Amino acid sequence: MNSSGTAPRIGVFGGAFDPPHNAHVALAEAALAQLDLAELHVIPTGQAWHKSRTLTPKEDRLAMTRLAFSGLKGKVVIDSREVLRDGPTYTLDTLHELQKEQPGAQLVLIMGADQAGALPSWHGWQAILGIAIVSVAYRALSTGGIARFDPNMLPNLPAGARFEALELPAMDTSATEIRRRVALGVDISSLVPPTVARYIDQHHLYRSA
Repeated sequence: MNSSGTAPRIGVFGGAFDPPHNAHVALAEAALAQLDLAELHVIPTGQAWHKSRTLTPKEDRLAMTRLAFSGLKGKVVIDSREVLRDGPTYTLDTLHELQKEQPGAQLVLIMGADQAGALPSWHGWQAILGIAIVSVAYRALSTGGIARFDPNMLPNLPAGARFEALELPAMDTSATEIRRRVALGVDISSLVPPTVARYIDQHHLYRSA
């Protein structure tokens, strides 16, 4: 139990992290500040069933993730379970494992509004909503507004599904753009933590053939 006597809240933040960048770190910082989490599991994807492109080797993505979030020690756990898992990676399996490991905890699955809108395409998405609260990250827009996700627009939304909001600053960083810049030889130091930039350079990642 936490200080308020309720079940501890465990955050779950997954992604390809190919590479992890400043917006990922900002999201983790916001989650810790806003969601009353006992801890936050940052989980690099293993064999992603929904990715059409081949991901960078999992060892590199895991190493970069550890570097990117190293400044958030204490409540942040870099969770390697999905990169160690054989076969496709499913969020539902990870949630079931965490549920067994931390009985009584409330799982909080953190995702962007675009991912939330695509939930019906996820394996076992209705079961996911029965296990975890979904915290939807909303990024402020350059126009001053905020793009909002309405869970009631999801088809066959399970009764009792729980959603909450996570507010983020305006940041346009994307892993796709970072990979493109590296391939072109363009500087990425403003987009990723310095340790990640060094790792990408030292291991010759994302360079065009």
